[in-house]
Amino acid sequence: MRLRNKPWARDYMAEHPDILLAEPEKMMNGWHTLFGNGNPIHIEVGSGMGQFIIGMAVANPDVNYIGIEHFDNVIVSALEKAVEAEKPSNLRLFRANGMDLAKIFHKGEIDRVYLNFSDPWPKTRNAKRRLTHETFLKLYEEVLAEGGEIHFKTDNRLLFEYSLVSMSQYGMKLGFVSLDLHAEMPEDNIMTEYEEKFSAKGHPIYRLESHFTNS
Repeated sequence: MRLRNKPWARDYMAEHPDILLAEPEKMMNGWHTLFGNGNPIHIEVGSGMGQFIIGMAVANPDVNYIGIEHFDNVIVSALEKAVEAEKPSNLRLFRANGMDLAKIFHKGEIDRVYLNFSDPWPKTRNAKRRLTHETFLKLYEEVLAEGGEIHFKTDNRLLFEYSLVSMSQYGMKLGFVSLDLHAEMPEDNIMTEYEEKFSAKGHPIYRLESHFTNS
């Protein structure tokens, strides 16, 4: 994805420290305190422009949501949407690399991880960059609480097949699996920007839920 430079992004982000955190690593083991409650915490790794995570926060006020995105020029769009939604109190955003999760969240601090339309990194030599590679699965396992889940959606069949194998080989237990989510369309499904785009073109949307067998 080619990112358009937004020279105003840094200043805009600095204006909203109540929802876009500049130093999330300082919150390790203190996220429930930040939210002011003991509700479950769900994170989206690679939250993009924020439509999904903000929609989830608005629809489920008894769950705390955190959107994580690596690029300023993308997360600032999510911030704009959050401001338009009047900054849901159960929502926070921050910029970070997915590899840094264990530096930001304490073991067992997270209840669910969402992976939506992640970069498929199709070349074999880039497999370690896929967010369902065993390196990332280990990180999710470190921060997820007992019984915590991974929910994954993509339009890329090869990435979906890779993820099924990767999670199975890691020893995870698969739950819900759909090869055409929109044919079933659960009432609580909230679409991402990419999901709307690809489904409008007739692409099937693949989805799975899984958890670690020792959880």
